[in-house]
Amino acid sequence: MTIKTEHWKRSFYTLWAGQAVSLITSAVLQMAIIWYLTEKTGSAMVLSIATLVGFLPQAILGPVIGVLVDRYHRKYVMIGADLLIAAVGLILALASLTMELPVWLIMIVLFLRSVGTAFHSPALNAATPLLVPEDQLTKCAGYTQSIQSASYILGPAVAALLYVIWDLNAIILLDVGGAIFASILTAFVYIPKLEASQTTVQGDFILEMKEGYLALRSNKGLFGLLWVGALYMLFFMPINALFPLMSIKYFGGTTFQASIVEISFAVGMLVGGLVLGVWGGFKNRVMSLTASIVLMGASLAVSGLLPVKGYGFFVLCSTLMGFSAPFYSGVQTALFQEKITPEYLGRVFALLGSVVSVAMPLGLVLSALFADTIGVNRWFLISGILIMGIAVLPGIIPTLRNLDR
Repeated sequence: MTIKTEHWKRSFYTLWAGQAVSLITSAVLQMAIIWYLTEKTGSAMVLSIATLVGFLPQAILGPVIGVLVDRYHRKYVMIGADLLIAAVGLILALASLTMELPVWLIMIVLFLRSVGTAFHSPALNAATPLLVPEDQLTKCAGYTQSIQSASYILGPAVAALLYVIWDLNAIILLDVGGAIFASILTAFVYIPKLEASQTTVQGDFILEMKEGYLALRSNKGLFGLLWVGALYMLFFMPINALFPLMSIKYFGGTTFQASIVEISFAVGMLVGGLVLGVWGGFKNRVMSLTASIVLMGASLAVSGLLPVKGYGFFVLCSTLMGFSAPFYSGVQTALFQEKITPEYLGRVFALLGSVVSVAMPLGLVLSALFADTIGVNRWFLISGILIMGIAVLPGIIPTLRNLDR
């Protein structure tokens, strides 16, 4: 049941606008909280725990959350998730008026905000195919990627300005307003509700989780892509944490130069997302996935081979890494949306998020161990080679090679 009419663009872009505002205000608050914790504690352990609680709900609760997303109207799940984020933010803002915010309260709020995101992301991805024509899913995924990229660029910049002139509670209220704005726009969008015959409200979480897994397992190409993606994230995601080390420790740069690298990556993602939105990628989308992985791996490997005076080329490589990212994540999302029936999409996307969330900390431990032992530049080189090796898999595994045929 879909509303794939001439009005789909209005519905999608209304939803898109709300998410853009919410993502940017959340990015501003996230950065402000990091600075607050840094000033208050100066503890790397506290910042690590804050990062951990940011992805823990998705890793642990993902399968359960996916069942609830598929049981209930995706529109109401998204509104509820936004209102939960707004409510916990409001509680934090009120608490900041009466006392200096304790670290434990901030951690609870970060956890609850992450729970809201863990509900919202699979619900949004599961609702999109109910609005968007199948041949436009890849392009719309590109535009969605561009929103996330814009939040990466604007979040730290706006936070840097506001943190100086505003109190933390004012920045919290800004994010509350962003979440409420997103929920209001979502309320105005007509998102079809799956008919009772299309859903599997069994009352048995284990059975429903198994149904979602089997729906993904029945498509061998997508199931293989899930684990290729997990392997890719295992080597790629930890690299984000090593960019400052590469800029400062290896190239001998300043914190400003380290921030230029981060911004270059985000700008590359923004441009890549917009290009994907306009172009849509190669006709055979497995080729887009493969090309993205190759470009990412090659840029990492070249970065690891640069001399200590090669900072300028490192900025260029970082831009290319960012540019390549939407052609993997956006295309992957579109393939799942197209090839999994709507009644299972919440569970499938929640499972995908859980696998990625588990791969990330494993990769962080692995990269920290090797980067400290052999040098961060050599780890960039090794990661790049390993990622280019992953790009071979879609070509040699028949189910992946034929996934988009």
